This record gives sequence, structure tokens and C-alpha cells, in this order.
Amino acid sequence: MVSRPIVPPERAGNTGPPERRRTDYAGAIYGSLLAASVVATAGTAGEYPRLQLVLLLIVTGLVFWATHVYAHLAGERLVGQSWSWREIRRIGVHEWSIVEAAVLPATAVAISPLLGLSVGAALWLALGIAVVQQVGWACLGAARAGASRRSVIAEGVVNLAFGLIIVAAKVALKH
Repeated sequence: MVSRPIVPPERAGNTGPPERRRTDYAGAIYGSLLAASVVATAGTAGEYPRLQLVLLLIVTGLVFWATHVYAHLAGERLVGQSWSWREIRRIGVHEWSIVEAAVLPATAVAISPLLGLSVGAALWLALGIAVVQQVGWACLGAARAGASRRSVIAEGVVNLAFGLIIVAAKVALKH
């Protein structure tokens, strides 16, 4: 995943001094949390074959990505103006990290047979990966934004807490 700074159209091409640039890892963090949620709840409806779980992760990421693009476009719409393909593409590229965040957990599920893992163990592996990447992206985003060490740690702790809530839900659902 690549940091995609939010650059308003009027500032495109003008990156400004480093302290004025913004990093945006929100999509990666959100996408990781989404992937963790999908994995945590996937087993509650019965056993999913690995391929179905991989597809569920990717399709869910794509649907949420499209929803975010649409919501962003609708929320920023100027009265009387239609969307341009350039604007749709700009927002689509900016939000793409939501889909990218599903790839590593999906890959873990896909290669889990090579590791000798059962479907249940593959679910736990994918969930762990999703939570670790969520915490990692939050800390990386804070660090690249110039946050203090204390703030970076706080970002990590908050995102770990979100991830552990999902883990607790999975345990409570007995899967």
C-alpha cells in the first residue's frame, strides 16, 4: 500500500513544504478493520471453503471501496455540477487502499494449505494479519505525519484495542 496524500484539485502539482503535506492511511486502517471483521464473522454461518473466504474478503473490500468512492463524490458534489471522470478516478485511487488491505489476509487464507493449516487456523492467521496490519498502518501514518512518539504509541494502542474487540467477538461467537 502506498500513502496517497489528499490533494485538493486546486493544489494538484503543488506539494508545498513538507510540514504542509498530509498523509492518509485511513483507507488502509479501515480496510484492515473491515478484513478483520469479515474473517471474524465468516465462520459463524458455517465452514467456508478457503476459496469462498478469499473471494468474500476481496469482494467485500471492493464493495466498500466503491461505496466510499460514491459517498465521497456525493458528499463533495457542487450544486449543479456532474462528476468528471478525473474526479472519480482521483477519489477511486485515493480510496483504493481499502481493497489493498484485504489482499494480505486473503493471501494468508489462500496459502494456508501449504502451511498445513485447517480452515479454522487459516481464519485465525488472517485475523491476526489484519489486526497487525491495521496497527502498523496507524502507527506508520502517525509517524509519517510527524506525530510524537507518544502519539504514535497511542495510535497503535487504540487500533490494537479495535482489533482486540473483533478478536473478542470471534471468541464470543465460538469460532
